Amino acid sequence: MSKKLQFNQCLHSQFKGTFYKSSVQRLGLLFASSAFLVLALPAIDLPGSKLLAQNVVSQDLDAAMFYQQGVTRYNRKDLQGAESAFRQALQRDSNIGLARNYLGNILMEQNRLDLAVQEYGEAVRLIPNFGEAYYNLGLALQKQEQKEAAITAYRQALVINPTMASAHYNLGLLLYEQELREEAIASYQRAINLDSSNVNAYLNLAIALQQEGQTEQAISNYRQVLKLDPKNTVAYNNLGSLLVIQGQPSEAIAVYQQAIRQNTKNALAYYNLGVTLYNQGNLKEANQAFKRARQEYGQQGNTEQTSKIDEMTQKISQYLAPKKPEVNQTTTPTPSGDVVLPPPEQATPVNPTNEPNTFQLQLPQPEQMPTEPTNSNSNQK
Repeated sequence: MSKKLQFNQCLHSQFKGTFYKSSVQRLGLLFASSAFLVLALPAIDLPGSKLLAQNVVSQDLDAAMFYQQGVTRYNRKDLQGAESAFRQALQRDSNIGLARNYLGNILMEQNRLDLAVQEYGEAVRLIPNFGEAYYNLGLALQKQEQKEAAITAYRQALVINPTMASAHYNLGLLLYEQELREEAIASYQRAINLDSSNVNAYLNLAIALQQEGQTEQAISNYRQVLKLDPKNTVAYNNLGSLLVIQGQPSEAIAVYQQAIRQNTKNALAYYNLGVTLYNQGNLKEANQAFKRARQEYGQQGNTEQTSKIDEMTQKISQYLAPKKPEVNQTTTPTPSGDVVLPPPEQATPVNPTNEPNTFQLQLPQPEQMPTEPTNSNSNQK
């Protein structure tokens, strides 16, 4: 194997490891409905020798020198200087695929997506087995809402490198948006197998499982989300709702109370707690929870929810109001015999990250770096 090929493969490996990792860390939401670009700079220490640079990227010594300058400036986060150097390198030798990928990352960071897509396209044309460039191409296309093309790019990246956790995650986000939930579930599971710390992957997986009626598996994944992120309001609210459906109201109440301890402004947790307590016949406690929910919704300007709560508290007040005894009355009516409130409401993920609730990029890269989403819930290479 030639020195040039050996060095290129080594450099490629460094790119994948660095960018993939940063993109996974970024992934954060289902967040993921859109990708949020996080520039992750590669830790590359390229020798200054013109001869070695020539062996790495180009037979043109000046092109190799400008390429090396671009990498150095890129690592220093001097994106303007790096862009200038890479363009000068490409003017002298337009076939430097690594420079194309770097340039695509810079353009992605500047939100110049059309140009970034062009550069990534050139990078994969010049280096067909450049998995990170395919990943970054997928991220740029995802940000442009070109979902089918992005799916194709991510799939190609995974053909080349099946261990890209962020590519599996971002692919899952896109498949979910295309209503291909079973395929999305499989992608999220692969992402988790490769990166068990990806909270957003667990959350999005739980949501998809819940929508597919796989309640037990959804509950298990919501619990895993809360182990990794004890303040995740979406997981608390959806877990509580599923426990109610499963006939475990006491557990649901404990979950809602824990959610409130973690976030005293969680209006939905107060509301769902009130509903569950009411249907258990605990009217006074339910009334207190509803009042607090109304307060929080009022501060949010959510008049629809405040009106709904007003109706509920009015019913509760009627039950709690002292009643004159009737001559023939022998039993006391219970609220559950007359009115049953609707089941707890479920929270839906708000994209971080595109977070399809989050994305990631790899440098050669885009949960982003150009290695989510996600957005968020709050959502590498």
